[in-house]
Amino acid sequence: MIDTIYVEKEIEEHPRTRSILTRFKGRREILVERYGEVFNKRSQNFRLQKRNPSLIIAKKHTGHILSTPQGFGIGGAKNFYFSHMINCVYDCRYCFLQGMYASANYVLFINYEDFISEINNLIFKHPEDKLTFFSGYDCDSLALEPITGFASFIVPSFKEYSSAEIEFRTKSTQIEFLLSIEPVSNCIIAYSLMPEIESRALDHKTPSIEKRINAIKRLAAHGWKIGLRFDPLIYGQDWEKRYQELFDTLFSSIPRGSIHSISYGSLRFPKEMFKAVHKLYPEEKLLSTIFPGDMDTVGYKTEIEDQMTRFCKNAFSRIFSEDIVFKCTTEATAP
Repeated sequence: MIDTIYVEKEIEEHPRTRSILTRFKGRREILVERYGEVFNKRSQNFRLQKRNPSLIIAKKHTGHILSTPQGFGIGGAKNFYFSHMINCVYDCRYCFLQGMYASANYVLFINYEDFISEINNLIFKHPEDKLTFFSGYDCDSLALEPITGFASFIVPSFKEYSSAEIEFRTKSTQIEFLLSIEPVSNCIIAYSLMPEIESRALDHKTPSIEKRINAIKRLAAHGWKIGLRFDPLIYGQDWEKRYQELFDTLFSSIPRGSIHSISYGSLRFPKEMFKAVHKLYPEEKLLSTIFPGDMDTVGYKTEIEDQMTRFCKNAFSRIFSEDIVFKCTTEATAP
């Protein structure tokens, strides 16, 4: 429950700000000049703050749309990501955000129009290329949709962008908006998934895998294109058996034609980010299973990663064309 909301003075009277504030009864509202006054404070305790985060409503001035890290994509010629929020309502133990930011507070940027403007500019600059835009790199795309209305704002714009796609990465079941409109053919609703046992241990505060699969089935039945994201792959006892059971459940539940793409990647962190996460959760068993590797990363040993890669390739190639299956090799595991 959010009981404290910080608001930048510049956007205090913005209609979107006022609409969001009305949803939080009894909240404490504090005006600030810039969100960094709160978010970038020194000596914050991410783990303690995560128990009761505050919301910060702000305006994003620069960097609305950024190029994705190398190795992140689903076949587009050029790939970009953007975040209308910083930080996630969920608390997954492998998420890189907890090692990136000192603060666990949520920052919501309400100048949605500027994101659309930057997307327009990029599409105009690259008329011959297929562009893919990823929402959900620094947050969950849909978890706070009933409050933010961000997807409701941006999805209709993509009806006009025949040369671009947008992916909403999520673990959320907040899909009522999507079920209330006609599907947009170049919008992909991509779900992060892992076997239920691993999810119960690591995906804190998220909907269960069963609930996510039910949401996927409803979206597919309505006509939305679905992305399946197995990132990170979690190694452990009987991991092959549990992943195969997950794949079998998914591929028997979702029409093949509804699946836009599949991606997978092993657990990995940049070394400095791993140190920060491990400091927060020194007792977390998962973090003791990964080791320093090449190129300043921490992850599973090469033989384990190769084993998981072979398993996924074999499992997917029996059913799907290789042109919709992608291995993600970025240095950080997506939220």
